[in-house]
Amino acid sequence: MFKSAYQRSVHNVDRLTARPWWSLQETTYETFFRQLEKNWKKIRDEALAILKTKDQTVGFQDEAETLVQVGDWKQFDLFVRGRKVMVNCKRTPFTCRLVDEFPLAASCVRGQVKFSVIQPGTHVWPHCGPTNCRLRAHLGLVVAENATLRVGNETRLWEEGKVMIFDDSFEHEVWHNGSSYRLILIVDVWHPELTPYERKTLQPI
Repeated sequence: MFKSAYQRSVHNVDRLTARPWWSLQETTYETFFRQLEKNWKKIRDEALAILKTKDQTVGFQDEAETLVQVGDWKQFDLFVRGRKVMVNCKRTPFTCRLVDEFPLAASCVRGQVKFSVIQPGTHVWPHCGPTNCRLRAHLGLVVAENATLRVGNETRLWEEGKVMIFDDSFEHEVWHNGSSYRLILIVDVWHPELTPYERKTLQPI
């Protein structure tokens, strides 16, 4: 049973610490996240090159879960369910190499790594991720004013070059009332309290 009405995921492991927001230190993965922050401009440049491509069939794709009430939200997948999207990683080699160096992200079969862009005027419905087995990191790449993320009952802003981490099994919602697009890198990692056996045997969702 969940301790919070905000947490409503379906595929769960009991006993895992549950809180909407996590600090880098609390995850025990601070070294990896600091590497993302250190290299955020190189990551941003790879994302911008994809964003500027004129061939829409190989660029950012519409968010597929119908979570957008109004506006425009597109994504570019790099890893899906623990597998590298080779055709996309060939175009973003630096970013994919950084993720490859951290198996708890690259091998997370209950997560994804992707670039995400939302346009002004977008509202993403309140929703919960499917599992409590992962944490989700957002690295700000191009940050717009008046774009906010609410997780549980707390709302925060993205910062360029900074990672913020939350448990997306808690209800979360995005509003973008600014005037320019917001671009981030999303990286899912295994919950730090899962055992190596659990990480190896849990099934993709």
